[in-house]
Amino acid sequence: MRATFVLGRIAGVRVGVHWSVLFIFGIIAFGLSQGRLPHAYPGRAWAVYWAAGLCTAVVFFASLLAHELAHAVVARRNGVEVDDIVLWLLGGAARLKTEASSPGAELRIAGVGPLVSLLLGGFFALGAWLLTLVSASGIVVEMVAWLAVINVLLAVFNAVPAAPLDGGRLLRAFLWWRTGDRLRATANATMAGRVFGWLLVVLGLVLFLRTGTFGGFWLALIGWFLIAAATTEGRQAQLRGVLAGVPVRDVMTPEPLTVPADTTIADFLTGVRYRYRHSAFPVTDDGAAVGLVTLDSARRVSQTEAQALPVRAVMVPLSKVIVVGPESPVADLMPRMEPGAEHRVLVVDRGMLVGIVSPSDVSRMVTWLMSTAPKRRGRR
Repeated sequence: MRATFVLGRIAGVRVGVHWSVLFIFGIIAFGLSQGRLPHAYPGRAWAVYWAAGLCTAVVFFASLLAHELAHAVVARRNGVEVDDIVLWLLGGAARLKTEASSPGAELRIAGVGPLVSLLLGGFFALGAWLLTLVSASGIVVEMVAWLAVINVLLAVFNAVPAAPLDGGRLLRAFLWWRTGDRLRATANATMAGRVFGWLLVVLGLVLFLRTGTFGGFWLALIGWFLIAAATTEGRQAQLRGVLAGVPVRDVMTPEPLTVPADTTIADFLTGVRYRYRHSAFPVTDDGAAVGLVTLDSARRVSQTEAQALPVRAVMVPLSKVIVVGPESPVADLMPRMEPGAEHRVLVVDRGMLVGIVSPSDVSRMVTWLMSTAPKRRGRR
């Protein structure tokens, strides 16, 4: 899930928001301002209800951010690189660049998120009690009490032992510790995630058909997301197993054709050198890689502008491109690679561009490894 726009950095971690957040933000604000709050405390101005609903929704997403930041901070302290944090329709996700090195590290990284949500729930519950003691506005007390309940529910739900929830990570850490086999542990955790997801789908559909309430539909949607995410995680784990021990050097396309940053877009599109089947090219400046340009991004420029604009104006800057060394494990790239030409991986060795990796490069290696696996096992 890529962020639609970036909020900035917190504790050194890039924080972004996907457009789908607006949907759940609206549901929370509308549900509180037009349902829960007027029902509990009728007779107030509509502006009061809306202000309370919007403020509560903002604090709720701040709580989600705290949950994900806890994962990111603990991950970095355990030697795991963090790509970014993205808030989206069904909550948030801290995307890690690499895997935990041990079951203990996995336990700490996964467990801190629900722990923070539980602590926040306790903090808001204490706040609601203190506000009641000082006879604060009933609407304010209701807002804080709602935040207490939702954070506790978030902690409990995330602790369910099913991938991709934090509880699934905890289950994987336990199974990894017991068996010593991380891939097998991941497979079992993802199976638990699919089973739990289907249970939510069935339960949600039953509730929706019997009561017609939106809650049943939402529960089924969450279940469907869990099934899809757990399945994707399981496939990635299988691929990481096949690619275990394979360095990027063996997968990359070496000495890729590059585009000088000051080349005009028109020359790039019409140049004979670039009439290949490739859809993305590394961009260089004085021999050093500075970004990645795709044919699609160049073709979106009008013909008039293309005559004057340089390629650097439409390239993906190096700061947003995945850059690895030739000896980096290919398996560690799997969670970070996404479809699309703009997500190619650049391989740099001692400051020099030596290769490029696309999903098709990885697929070819996986196909070859799987086709030769019986022969390689026979030679052992």
